[in-house]
Amino acid sequence: MKVEKLHIVLGLFYALAGMALGMVMAESGDHTQHVTHAHAMLVGFVVSALYAVFYRLWGLKQGLLALIQFGLHHIGTIIMVIGLYILYGAMMPEDHIGPILGLASALVVAGMALMTFFIIRHKDA
Repeated sequence: MKVEKLHIVLGLFYALAGMALGMVMAESGDHTQHVTHAHAMLVGFVVSALYAVFYRLWGLKQGLLALIQFGLHHIGTIIMVIGLYILYGAMMPEDHIGPILGLASALVVAGMALMTFFIIRHKDA
């Protein structure tokens, strides 16, 4: 499967999870997980979809570096969304989950940096 399709498929799963969380918050009237919802939708769905578009529109190579970029983004995003759910669900104090969220953020930023590198180095036909 191409990296662009992997990004779209996982992005759609983040969208479904984010929408489900949004529905739960709306039904319960408890919006304490709004930060988790926003990160699932934006970092998970929107950024993943944009990456897929970038791979398709720019015709970016889909070798090992693309898989690394994919892994950095999605491993970081999964850890981030779960970590935020734990934090805002008061399941763990911030001083315990904070370093994990920091690592997740660093992975997501590294994925974005690698995508930026891909776009900059790409030679237009």
